[in-house]
Amino acid sequence: METVELAEVAAVLAEPSRAAMCLALLDGRAWTVGELAKAAGVGPSTASEHVTRLREAGFVAGAKQGRHSYVRIADPRVAELIEHLAQHAGHRPARGLKASLRARRLAFARTCYDHLAGTLGVAIRDGMVRTGLVSLDDGLTLTARGRAVLAELSVPVPEGGRRPLLRDCLDWTERREHFGGALPAALLGHAVAAGWLRREPHRAIRLLTPEPFARLGADLARAEVA
Repeated sequence: METVELAEVAAVLAEPSRAAMCLALLDGRAWTVGELAKAAGVGPSTASEHVTRLREAGFVAGAKQGRHSYVRIADPRVAELIEHLAQHAGHRPARGLKASLRARRLAFARTCYDHLAGTLGVAIRDGMVRTGLVSLDDGLTLTARGRAVLAELSVPVPEGGRRPLLRDCLDWTERREHFGGALPAALLGHAVAAGWLRREPHRAIRLLTPEPFARLGADLARAEVA
């Protein structure tokens, strides 16, 4: 039975258009079917069929806001599955200058569902631990100093909820951990809104203002990418 179920899950992502939609949705945002159609290079009706297949397989969930309908990754576990499959695909050498540049940008900073990954994401984790903003003594714990620095940067610290505030997430390009969880999601959202970061195509993230991340202890000596 497990063999059949595994084959069924693999078949969902075996179709290139559905795979393209899932990669687009890894930016953590909700997308319309029309936007996913453009991302996958297919027509709206075909996109709707693919979204239905993804929903039936538990990969995506629908969301409504007013008269508009959106699609997003169903939960962080699905995002991790897609990210790990992208990791395996990423082991193949990039073909051409454009693909190579895209790979460099993704390796530097990208979204991993709703939080930062890549060189920048790992640098933030390292910095927050090194400067005592996060303690490893009893799991991953945001310290009083960490809360104070985040408050100075106007980054909201989520309270309550079922999602962990911080958790380790293995970074497939750095081969080390970056932070996942509710706090990194809030940090990414605030950083984009405040103009510290800018979302680029294919879930790449461009660093615009290094200073706030330096306040979090991130060593930005490597934080330059074309």
